[in-house]
Amino acid sequence: MKIGDLAERTGVSRDTLRLYEKRGLIQSVRRSNGYRDFDPAMARLVGLIRQGQQLGFSLAEMQGVVEALSGRDLSAEDTAALFQQKIDEVDVKITQMTSLRGMLAEMMQQACPLRQ
Repeated sequence: MKIGDLAERTGVSRDTLRLYEKRGLIQSVRRSNGYRDFDPAMARLVGLIRQGQQLGFSLAEMQGVVEALSGRDLSAEDTAALFQQKIDEVDVKITQMTSLRGMLAEMMQQACPLRQ
């Protein structure tokens, strides 16, 4: 699959795919004409990487996830620790956002006492 086909299939730009490849997140085979040829299975991996980024994982963190999925370097314990770390970060953000919401509601009540 050419890079343009992979980009269209995944909704990711060609530049982003090149970055993922440069970082070792995805792989291609170079054709004799220099074009990249991606295995169709890369579409699923690109989807996983995008989803991870949307959930707040950095590309470096996604590298660990990709390696774990491919059986390289990262143990199951390391993968679980990576996910736990991200869960802990999300919990902190939830606590901060809940506190912020409370402060805003209090400020609104003070500014507009008739508003419930």
